[in-house]
Amino acid sequence: MEHEPFVEWEEDKSTKYKAKIGLWMFIGYFIVYAGFIIINVFNPKLMGMDVGSVNLAIVYGFGLIILALIMALIYNGLCNRSEALEKKRKKLLKHASKVK
Repeated sequence: MEHEPFVEWEEDKSTKYKAKIGLWMFIGYFIVYAGFIIINVFNPKLMGMDVGSVNLAIVYGFGLIILALIMALIYNGLCNRSEALEKKRKKLLKHASKVK
């Protein structure tokens, strides 16, 4: 019994855009995370400072997690939009070639 792909895979024309966005988001997250590490290495007492009923380390750590989730949602939205625009462009080009 032969198993074939359920969907026909095509070349993803938005790969460069996705890589560019992903790289910038990685750099942004790296800077925020590096701040967390630098504070812990050079001034660990600062992380023990109370912020409300918890210390700064907890707030910063949860902030990093929330930031990662938000960035993932933004990345997904931007990639979906890019793919949709690419499909629309492809459809318009196909229609234009039929009109000629």
